[in-house]
Amino acid sequence: MCGSFFLLFKKMLPIAATYFKLPSHSFYKRYCSYIMTEKILILDFGSQYTQLIARAVREANVFCEIVPYHKDFTPDENLKGIILSGSPFSVNDDKAPVIDVKSLNEKLPILGICYGAQLTAKLYGGKVEKSNKREYGRAQLHIEKEDVLLAGVSDTSQVWMSHGDTILELPEPFEILATTANIPVAAYRKKGHDGKPLHALQFHPEVYHSVEGKKILFNFLVNICSCTQDWTPAGFVNETVEKIKQQVGNGQVIMALSGGVDSTVAATLISKAIGDRLHGIFVDNGVLRKNEFEQVLETYKTIGLNVKGVDRKDLFYNELKGQSDPEAKRKTIGRLFIDVFQEEATNLTGIDFLGQGTIYPDVIESVSVHGPSVTIKSHHNVGGLPEKMHLGLVEPLKYLFKDEVRKVGLELGIPTDMINRHPFPGPGLAIRILGEVTEEKVKMLQEADDIYVRGLKEYNLYNSVWQAGSILLPVKSVGVMGDERTYEFTLALRAVTSVDGMTADWAHLPYEFLAHISNEIINSVRGINRVVYDISSKPPATIEWE
Repeated sequence: MCGSFFLLFKKMLPIAATYFKLPSHSFYKRYCSYIMTEKILILDFGSQYTQLIARAVREANVFCEIVPYHKDFTPDENLKGIILSGSPFSVNDDKAPVIDVKSLNEKLPILGICYGAQLTAKLYGGKVEKSNKREYGRAQLHIEKEDVLLAGVSDTSQVWMSHGDTILELPEPFEILATTANIPVAAYRKKGHDGKPLHALQFHPEVYHSVEGKKILFNFLVNICSCTQDWTPAGFVNETVEKIKQQVGNGQVIMALSGGVDSTVAATLISKAIGDRLHGIFVDNGVLRKNEFEQVLETYKTIGLNVKGVDRKDLFYNELKGQSDPEAKRKTIGRLFIDVFQEEATNLTGIDFLGQGTIYPDVIESVSVHGPSVTIKSHHNVGGLPEKMHLGLVEPLKYLFKDEVRKVGLELGIPTDMINRHPFPGPGLAIRILGEVTEEKVKMLQEADDIYVRGLKEYNLYNSVWQAGSILLPVKSVGVMGDERTYEFTLALRAVTSVDGMTADWAHLPYEFLAHISNEIINSVRGINRVVYDISSKPPATIEWE
């Protein structure tokens, strides 16, 4: 990505110089090296923590990419250093992943983490064996030798271990930097001046439980790799807008918008580059949140996006009749969405590109070490539209994580309420209504969910929860209202805390709040007489019920 910006840089120089209030020559001298050089490559051996390494690097305002260890790449002037990830494999397995660390280190600084540290030691002739006692969890680091990698790190600093093998002997030309109570080699480095710096850690600096792990990564990125830390939201916006201008030229882009963060930020970047030549389509599929169709369209108007709202509720309700299987509902909604989108696209002429809000975890998944994961549920997106409609793809967010997308959105001036919205499933309330979807049930759930979400905001709980929603269960129970017996539906409330949705814990909402919301829903929404709260974590449960 960074290298491709060089040719664009000369064209965007006056704009960028004005933005940073610097003379063009000064700006070029300061930022040209970043655009040409500031990138870290993370070679992925299949670790569950690889994305956390990337997040930690990005938090240090350094751009990085994750690449499967077996993918060919040519080191060039863009690259400042390489990080070797952990792995579920043992370095002694017959099919253990292997790369040529020595030849890479002749050109670039390297940091090996866990498996990366063990592999490096073994390839240089060291001894790595199965541990007598598997070390997993917190450990205290004991620093044996001062080094730039551990500069500023406290002796006895807490680190996080997760490994079954241990480095028993280091080969020449390596020396130990730190140990723990249970393992002899917790951190080491290559001695001498042969090639570039090479450091390795048996522990995981990228995880929260390694208290000074971010400091160690900073030392590698800045003090060893000489990164300039210019990967910022403002820089990303400027560079991406110029890139879109180059890609699209005088063409036009069509894009499906959902009202969510990703599609809104992506559309705003594209619009900033090409204005009204972006044609947004926002479809009311009948299973949006209460008043969402009108509210989102109004926000898009405020932002200045060229978006057409299409009300097709009746079509979706018709096709969903009699369907209770969650996968069938998802596929029906996805198919209808594509049909409606293509129908709207035929009313436009001269469309050359399709805009999408693809983010980096989607890209990583598609090229992961083990290939795409098993499908747990179908995703609601535009599927094969680029091929069907013979369109090029514009994906301005494909290098960003979710939290970075939010930062870019704020940089673009998108209203905070929209940027901080909780994730919402593509099939909408259809998968929060267990069983058959009817217009009556949708309206019931919309009212209940609106009370719940407004309550979270009023009690200042909304921003401390990653995602919240209400689920209408296909269960009726007896209740009493006044002197009357009722037999009505049960509603489940769900709220979780998470970083990226890959894992999640149930949110410990105050009892007083839950009691208040339960009372409000039962008193206000006809058809619901019982409210329960879901205290399942992911895994083993999923965030959505379907």
